[in-house]
Amino acid sequence: MTLNPTILIIPGLRDHVEEHWQTLLAKELPHCVTVPPLEQDKLSCQARLDAIDRALEAVYGPVIIVAHSAGCMMVAHWALRRARPVLGALLAAPADVETPMPAGYPTQEVLSAHGWMPIPRQRLPFPSILAASSNDPLTPLERARGFARDWGSRLVELGPVGHLNPASGHGAWPMAQQLIAELLEMVETPRAEPAIQG
Repeated sequence: MTLNPTILIIPGLRDHVEEHWQTLLAKELPHCVTVPPLEQDKLSCQARLDAIDRALEAVYGPVIIVAHSAGCMMVAHWALRRARPVLGALLAAPADVETPMPAGYPTQEVLSAHGWMPIPRQRLPFPSILAASSNDPLTPLERARGFARDWGSRLVELGPVGHLNPASGHGAWPMAQQLIAELLEMVETPRAEPAIQG
């Protein structure tokens, strides 16, 4: 079976940045929908999850999620209540909202008050790939490894790429399409369940 899914892009809290790889990816892919920016309640985790649901309501057929930064945390929260199945998710440079972030980002107190904590650590109900940076100012690598382990994600360590955004010198990210293709292979060729003995 060959799948032709819609790619649902879930940005982080900074929403749409013109030079960001997610924005560039959306222009390159034929079947791509981006969760639109919020006009109000921009820090509300609940409002972000509702926006994901609204975006999905307009999509027919199979979906692959491509999330970045706090968008990865939105996926972890959304997976607890998902109203419809998705094929899988690419989670790039997750933002660890439980660890103090650099100046210019919301504080832990603000994020906690807006429903971002605790970070869900349940295994995701769909295949996923987590791409992590070794020098991400928003998430120590060991924390990213822990998210991958708990969410059941295949971990891809990218090396020192910062937060994988324009501020860290990254615009286009060709590897995104490669990882989406690998995710589709995971979906089309699922690992066999171990045989039950006895």
